[in-house]
Amino acid sequence: MFNELHIPNESKILLIVLDGLGGLEKDGKTELETADTPNLDKLAAQSSLGLTTAVDIGITPGSGPAHLALFGYDPLENNIGRGVLAALGIGYELKRGDVAARGNFARIEEGVITDRRAGRIPTEENERLCRKLTDAIDEIEEVKIHIRTVKQHRFVVVFEGEGLSHELTESDPQIAGKSPLVIKALAEDAGKTARIVNRFVLQAQEVLEDEDRANTILLRGFASLPDLIPFPELYELNAAAIATYPMYKGLSKLVGMNVLETGSTWEDELQTLKNNLDNYNFFYLHFKETDAAGEDGDFDKKVKLIAEFDSAILPELMEMGFDVLVVTGDHSTPALLASHSWHPNPFLLHAPGTALTEGRPGFSERICARGVLGQLYSLEVMSLLLAHAKRLKKYGA
Repeated sequence: MFNELHIPNESKILLIVLDGLGGLEKDGKTELETADTPNLDKLAAQSSLGLTTAVDIGITPGSGPAHLALFGYDPLENNIGRGVLAALGIGYELKRGDVAARGNFARIEEGVITDRRAGRIPTEENERLCRKLTDAIDEIEEVKIHIRTVKQHRFVVVFEGEGLSHELTESDPQIAGKSPLVIKALAEDAGKTARIVNRFVLQAQEVLEDEDRANTILLRGFASLPDLIPFPELYELNAAAIATYPMYKGLSKLVGMNVLETGSTWEDELQTLKNNLDNYNFFYLHFKETDAAGEDGDFDKKVKLIAEFDSAILPELMEMGFDVLVVTGDHSTPALLASHSWHPNPFLLHAPGTALTEGRPGFSERICARGVLGQLYSLEVMSLLLAHAKRLKKYGA
């Protein structure tokens, strides 16, 4: 439908995702309410506010479906495992039929997981462990096994061979204090793959048994390459992604965005945006650290990061003169839960001349709940951005 309604123009759109932005209250205030955010508060008065739901009411989304929804792809029809996203994010060239999984190095004691992230080991340590596994395990039942570092405790494993299926359960119990799960087939033709993956997990644990912090692995997000209409074709936008974390690079690459090389800091991402401002008309700008602080249960750190974005990043973004600028999260990650949650996400849409403004300062979950946009699904965000950028003509007579 968008192709039929598209109006070409010179407008520019910036979608800013503060990962896991939404939270829950501690001492009466959420992280966003606690943070000192004078610039966001002022911007909110000149913008439209609302709350977005990534998948459905009460459903806790992973980062993959949450981002796909923001990009306008139905997360229920396109449930893409994180293995594919992580593999593409590090530049691994997946082939049709490959099965990729996201892995965590973890700590196990007496059959129970005591640390799902192995203390967030340094990436250099991860690289050593991946080499150790690769040297010991490169093939099982004529299926080639490729192990690659992602970042810190995370890695990717790709199974390459005939007759493989991604229809598998996961070995990660999602919380410490439980034993790893046996991977099971979810389809009749996935039995072979389940058997091979379980053998790989057992062999990997044998190889790592002499390690201190990272003596086992956990696998989840099994996936193969999907078929998606490319983002630039779907919306007739020249789109670029700026992200530091491999999974989000992979997600952007999967939908056809041009992933720009950038450094590891927020300032690096900001400079990359500045350097490429004239080359694209749509930018996706991702900041991971707010989500990481939430998952670590660190309320104060998340508050500090939100304040840093407000003081150091947002003013420079505002000076770039985007026709449409959005500040939101892909999902909520309350520090009090130390995990993703089902709570809706604060959403700010700034579009001078086309957006109905709130007229009073303030940006938080509760204020957004009273905003002029009301509550909407993330799947509806792209049509809002295109409309406010005057890129959609009237539908019908």
